[in-house]
Amino acid sequence: MKDRFNTYSKFSPKSIVTFLLFINAFSLFSQSPEAADIMVPPANGFRCRAEVVGRDTFPLVIFDAVDVVTNFVYSNKRQREQWTRTKFNVKVVYPYAILAAAKLKEYDKALEKMQNETLKKAFIKVCEKDLRGQFEEELKGMTVSQGKILMKLIDRETNKTTYEIVKQLRGGFQAAMWQTVALIFGHNMKVEYDARVEDLMIERAVKLVEAGQF
Repeated sequence: MKDRFNTYSKFSPKSIVTFLLFINAFSLFSQSPEAADIMVPPANGFRCRAEVVGRDTFPLVIFDAVDVVTNFVYSNKRQREQWTRTKFNVKVVYPYAILAAAKLKEYDKALEKMQNETLKKAFIKVCEKDLRGQFEEELKGMTVSQGKILMKLIDRETNKTTYEIVKQLRGGFQAAMWQTVALIFGHNMKVEYDARVEDLMIERAVKLVEAGQF
């Protein structure tokens, strides 16, 4: 009896605490799959989330999305020349599309807060003047092809066609008038961006510009 007492007395308070911590850790990792979202103690210098499946615990690491971009694969000389022109034109007009889209979104947010129609009309005139002052000279120097791509990229960034933007800023009559003029010169202000089919080449060029590969 004395020997058994001596054996038990060898467990110090520190040993008992360590033992309890071990039991607690074991129960944590053997819990049901419903409690799968736990924090794993750092093993290799970093902490990550984990998922418990059955009796196994798997680290759960979420990576940022990465776009894998390649050059457009052309099948003939004519398509290669078209791809070269498209890349050049997209690189020229893309910064203007981004800046214009940012301004238009800013205008929309401000207009949503306005209830007075007179105030809205006055604000729209200021917006139009601002856009003219910033983009008019640059737009005059663009080619017809660059203008078409710019219209499509603005739709890409704002989900609004050029016709809808002009209608918002100048009214339905002005939008219809400018649409008629645009059609005479081979433009269509109502055209929508189609990244999968019609504008696939433009989309590929945009991805290259965004990735800094062109």
